[in-house]
Amino acid sequence: MIKDYTTTKKAIVSVAEITGELHGHGARKILQEFNDNGSIRSISFSINTPNGEQHFRLPANVDGVLHRLEKDNAPKQYRTKDQAEKTAWRILYDWVRAQMAILEAEMVSMDEVFLPYLITGNDQTLFERYKQSQLSLTEGK
Repeated sequence: MIKDYTTTKKAIVSVAEITGELHGHGARKILQEFNDNGSIRSISFSINTPNGEQHFRLPANVDGVLHRLEKDNAPKQYRTKDQAEKTAWRILYDWVRAQMAILEAEMVSMDEVFLPYLITGNDQTLFERYKQSQLSLTEGK
């Protein structure tokens, strides 16, 4: 069973905690993005880097979490869109806290931790561009 699937923390609480972690580690211009039904879709933020201010988007894949809860045959009360949203954001909160621990240990920089979520010129993240084969990470091929 996936981590945090029984959480009772509302998504907005986990998002607020993530926002606090990001702010406490130098993030600026933190923005919560909502979908049409009022659920939080992603958190966008910027940080100052040696290459200037950079923008990042941290999404929650609620549908992916719901699919996993169904696949794992979680108890029925946990196989709902609402619970999947709570779980997705709680997992992201745990992940952000772990990344901040690595940052605090001076093992990485903030931009290094969030590099896959860097927003590129076409409003896609670096990973989204890579996934759509718009970005090659191999040299000379």
